[in-house]
Amino acid sequence: MLQVCLNGSRNRAHCPVLPVTAAELAEAARAAVAAGADDIHLHPKSSDGADTLDPAVVAEVLTAVRAAVPGVPVGVTTGAWTIPDARRRAELVRAWTVLPDHASVDWHGNGADLVARALWEKGVGIEAGLRSGTDAAERFRTSPFAGRVLRVLAVVTDTEPLTALGTATALLRSLGPGLRAPVLLHGEEGGAWPVLRRAAALGLARRVGLEDVTHTPDGRPAADNAALVRAARAVPGLSGRHLGPQRPTAWNRPPSSRVVCHA
Repeated sequence: MLQVCLNGSRNRAHCPVLPVTAAELAEAARAAVAAGADDIHLHPKSSDGADTLDPAVVAEVLTAVRAAVPGVPVGVTTGAWTIPDARRRAELVRAWTVLPDHASVDWHGNGADLVARALWEKGVGIEAGLRSGTDAAERFRTSPFAGRVLRVLAVVTDTEPLTALGTATALLRSLGPGLRAPVLLHGEEGGAWPVLRRAAALGLARRVGLEDVTHTPDGRPAADNAALVRAARAVPGLSGRHLGPQRPTAWNRPPSSRVVCHA
């Protein structure tokens, strides 16, 4: 599976071709899927370009993107930088009127279980973000949601091409042998392409897009997300298409059996 991450927390000052508005994200999603993306991750943004969990903005973006790429899973962020207070982030998730297929939750910060619980209650798939250089993997292993996530996002934050692969290996080992979820391995900036190649070689899900990297493998600035997807599809081992949201068996349980967390 190849996920495209359309924008991230960047802004146009750092990336002039970054899609920001609902219409721009919809067109970027359409082009990326046409280029070979199977799944979409994006950051809804307010009028000032900041990431937001505001229900009205989330609804507008999801509605526009789904109209452009019907049937393709679409996910959003719940990053702590949007609102530092985890309880408030959970409240906003519960207020969403249009739901994404999945949403990422960073496990290295406090309050991950609170936000995950809100997503679970809404029936939204959880992507567990486990970043290298943090205690996220250890926190995740003891979480009541460890066996109830859609996938684990193994995020290699080492941006040095010469060391990113070693960091990726250490991160994957830290996940432990008892992990009960698919893994999506990805890197950032200078580490993005080496890590994507490693993920392909290992048969893991992977992602690419302007959130993670703004240049193609040959070092040239990427024209758009679609250009990055095409370059990723050219990596050996990246074949096949994702046919829909993947949910572990736990997602088929009736609401009465869903996990309950205590804050």
